[in-house]
Amino acid sequence: MITHLNGRLVEKTPTALIIECNGIGYEVKVSLNTFSTIGDSEAVKIYTQFIVREDAQILYGFSNREEREMFNLLLSVSGIGPNTAILMLSSLTPTDIAQAIASDDVNTIKSVKGIGLKTAQRVIVDLKDKMLKFEVSNDNVSTSNNTIRFDALTALISLGFDRKLADKALSKVFKEQDTVEQVIKDALRVL
Repeated sequence: MITHLNGRLVEKTPTALIIECNGIGYEVKVSLNTFSTIGDSEAVKIYTQFIVREDAQILYGFSNREEREMFNLLLSVSGIGPNTAILMLSSLTPTDIAQAIASDDVNTIKSVKGIGLKTAQRVIVDLKDKMLKFEVSNDNVSTSNNTIRFDALTALISLGFDRKLADKALSKVFKEQDTVEQVIKDALRVL
């Protein structure tokens, strides 16, 4: 399994990149979100997913792990193949998809070309339970630079508390100088 490529960007188009690693050029299919994230510098690192089909072996690339994780989650839905998943990730960010699934927003998912009402509903039904984990990892990467608060939130969720309630409790008790253990203890008193 090829998990990532770290090499020289040889060619860049909106749908594919050519990355040279140790003299071998790899063609990597990408979403428009990844295309816009990858700069024009020569050195590039891209996370990959290798798909083997009966008629082809295709390497898909992503600018971050969250996009790759969303790609794999979308592939787990019956009726969604790699091309449809890349199309969804070209139209919507992984966070947008996660929020649409978590809030049962069929219209947002249906807005992607080629996704009908039944497929959008299937995506929501199949992935709704998996979005809590995905949202937490996105919070850590994009909005929360505070690892103590994030670790405390993750611990409270793993203990079975609702994410929103745990987040509200942390907002009430969180102090920068506290340790993770102290923040969790204080939050448990509030919950």
